[in-house]
Amino acid sequence: MIRRSLTDWLEYLEQLHPVAIDMGLERSREVAARLGLTRPARQVVTVTGTNGKGSTCAFIARMLAGQGKTVGVYSSPHLLRYNERVRLNHADATDEALCEAFEAVEQARGSVSLTYFEMGTLAAFWLFGREALDAVVLEVGLGGRLDAVNLVDADVAVVTNIGLDHAEWLGTTRESVAFEKAGIFRPTKPAVCGDSDPPASMLEGAARSAVPLLIRGRDFDLTKEANRWCWRGKDAEGFSRELLDLPMLNLPLDNAAVALQAFALLESSWNPEQLVEALQNTRITGRLDRRSVCWRGVELTIMLDVGHNPHAAAFLAGQLLQESISGRRLAVFGLLADKDLFGVMNALEGVFDAWAVAPLPTPRSRTAGELSSALMERGAAVTIYPGISEALQQQCEHARKGDEIVVFGSFYCVAEALAWLDRHASSGGHAFGG
Repeated sequence: MIRRSLTDWLEYLEQLHPVAIDMGLERSREVAARLGLTRPARQVVTVTGTNGKGSTCAFIARMLAGQGKTVGVYSSPHLLRYNERVRLNHADATDEALCEAFEAVEQARGSVSLTYFEMGTLAAFWLFGREALDAVVLEVGLGGRLDAVNLVDADVAVVTNIGLDHAEWLGTTRESVAFEKAGIFRPTKPAVCGDSDPPASMLEGAARSAVPLLIRGRDFDLTKEANRWCWRGKDAEGFSRELLDLPMLNLPLDNAAVALQAFALLESSWNPEQLVEALQNTRITGRLDRRSVCWRGVELTIMLDVGHNPHAAAFLAGQLLQESISGRRLAVFGLLADKDLFGVMNALEGVFDAWAVAPLPTPRSRTAGELSSALMERGAAVTIYPGISEALQQQCEHARKGDEIVVFGSFYCVAEALAWLDRHASSGGHAFGG
């Protein structure tokens, strides 16, 4: 029998189902039952939210690993390689392991049609189960209630925040979005909400199922002062936990606060020094991800951020505005057609001195002309380029010492920028992480 490579499998999965997104658990549940998939690990944390899922998952996984646990993480989408979606003890799954997992799911599904995401989710569960992990952290792909990840009952369910995105599937109000996200709650199992004002639909869903819901600002919170911060929350027994006088992190503190509360519900061990080390060692490619590059003899700073909706744009703007630089801020920007362009523009008005816009390498992209028109209406200085790589290179050409280039708007944007940085480094330039 000729075995498929990982590339072959991924091309096959893209053709397997008539539509890319087909919400519902029935198909996945049937195939999971045939595979005998129940719980992929002894402890399960499921994370949903409009933004911040990736870094919250990474924080939780790192803290659990700090307890000596074997940990798996399932996330999406990936930036450069599919393997990034399935991590086992801090390492991406190998091509060979993923191919084995896809083969197992393929054999079990028979005539059941699965989407790309459903096949990937079941393959991840199969791999986690084979490794007999202590814990897994699962990032919801879309929504929560009808997402394939929701096949598994979580010991702790996490909602990072509640904003408007993916309106075609989640609805156009915070109430409808919160209802879908509350679908990951399980009766009597605790849940954490990082939104300090969750809609009534989430509160009602928790009450119906007797879910102990811990809400930021009421049950846990963080406080910031100068260059330090503190966290207070509760453990599974309702007793207070705290971390005081903490150093700043490379990732959003809001997500660290949510992750700490989830960890406090999972683990009885509470070692402040160990937790601080775990938080400080957490990194996520493409989230407030600063890199340095030497271009034409000038050291430049490039920030990569996958933020692609108004909530993420507002957070990015806040981070940038509180950090003064000696030069200018130059944007490299692309956006998908189903994203709220004007909401993103409003959040970032006045942040950048000049914009370079380009289409993304997907039919779902907004045109550069649309982006340029929206920015020019706001009086921004805009230049159009045929692609993100060209836009980034030209911003590097125009940049001076002290300037910062910010690449954002989509996973596609950041992936293109990372590929450009890799090419630049391999051709004799210098590019390295910040």
